[in-house]
Amino acid sequence: MNRRMILYLICIILRIEAVCMIPGLLISVYQNEAASVLGLGVGILLCALCSLSSFFFRVETKTIGAREGFLCVSLSWVAVSLFGALPFFVSGAIPNFVDCIFETVSGFTTTGASILTNVEAMPMGLLYWRSFTHWLGGMGVLVFLLAVVPMGRGKNSLLHVMRAESPGPQVDKLVPRLQNSAKILYAIYIALTLIQIVFLLAGGMPLFDSFCTAFGTAGTGGFGVRNDSMAGYSPYLQTVCTVFMALFGINFSIFYLLLLRQFSRVFRNEELRLYLLVMLSAIALITINTLPNFDGNVGEAFHHVAFTVSSIMTTTGFATVDFNLWPVFSKMLLVLLMIFGACAGSTGGGIKAARVALLFKAARRNIRRMLRPRSVSQVHMDGQLVDEDTIQGTYSYLTVYALIAAFSMLLIAVDEFSLETNVTAVMACLNNIGPGMDVVGPIGNYASFSNFSKLILSFDMLVGRLEIFPMLMLFVPAAWRRN
Repeated sequence: MNRRMILYLICIILRIEAVCMIPGLLISVYQNEAASVLGLGVGILLCALCSLSSFFFRVETKTIGAREGFLCVSLSWVAVSLFGALPFFVSGAIPNFVDCIFETVSGFTTTGASILTNVEAMPMGLLYWRSFTHWLGGMGVLVFLLAVVPMGRGKNSLLHVMRAESPGPQVDKLVPRLQNSAKILYAIYIALTLIQIVFLLAGGMPLFDSFCTAFGTAGTGGFGVRNDSMAGYSPYLQTVCTVFMALFGINFSIFYLLLLRQFSRVFRNEELRLYLLVMLSAIALITINTLPNFDGNVGEAFHHVAFTVSSIMTTTGFATVDFNLWPVFSKMLLVLLMIFGACAGSTGGGIKAARVALLFKAARRNIRRMLRPRSVSQVHMDGQLVDEDTIQGTYSYLTVYALIAAFSMLLIAVDEFSLETNVTAVMACLNNIGPGMDVVGPIGNYASFSNFSKLILSFDMLVGRLEIFPMLMLFVPAAWRRN
């Protein structure tokens, strides 16, 4: 196993994290926020010092295999979360280090679950860093590394890293060179983020709020800078977020195909069609069901329901209303949307529309085999044959997903919260959504959970963002052996 290459990549990532903290530090200096200047300054210093250790050992080969790719991704995410928590702890903004870890893991994994009871009391520099963790984690910290850092020889082997970090049942390069694929993804990501900022500024949103909101939307994270999330903003600004949340829940390869004017391939994309069908159907059903909650005002109901469905399905977690007060049917649909999630290859969470489509096709294939045992039946997606390894991988993913969810619910039950709270808290963290129901609803938070439960939920967030197996690889002894 190429351990030195793993350490080398982690050091580079810590160097990138130090650079990413600098804007927050500058904001803190401008706002005369002494505590956050100290916190971010210490964070930058420690990240930089640890990253410099890469100069003291020699990397003989830069080849990365599948095993190293999984370990590199999981260890990198743990490292950036621990170091990213330092500014909150050193500044005293969040005195409990477990809370700092929870908040930072929630940021990088784009979950948006928070322990803060008064967001507006947080210094602006730390609020910026908190929101920027969404943007950095949305596309992936290692994908960012592949896009901006020349890796020299062996860079094509880093496809294992990209596959371990990118969401979905299968990940392929957009173009033959891996680094060019990463650059294309980030170019699209940055362009959409900047376009949203322009639309938000046009609607009168303050500059700082616009950047933080765009970071939360682009990463489908949902950290806001106001205690009421998005409720206090105008309907226009809420609508802008509704549209962009839905856009960031789409596979980024779709945007690339649009740029290439390959419209026929876009229209034939089965996952995109399923994603839009589920979203529009959910909006229609919940709007009808919640009309009494909005005194029969169809326009107002449609506006808030569309925002909520877009937020929950893309696992962003912004809120304009307290959907805890909606009818049971609507809340049940929202929970199902939490699990369904966005598209593979997007910044959204959940089990992904591609997996759902694949499972239905595989189930139909199995039924046909039962009826005609001698027949040859295969599974196709977008006209392409899906290999059996991908199908078996999807089955394995869902099996382990269910086991982790059940075990996590059992562990956090020691805090004696309601069943609705425990179930939705785990599902919200495992699917990287943020708000759940009851205590952890859109107007609640996770502050009342014990440190033990927060660590369990933090692990669930990492497991959900990295799609289970890279994190589980840390606990497999065979993964650490040299041969």
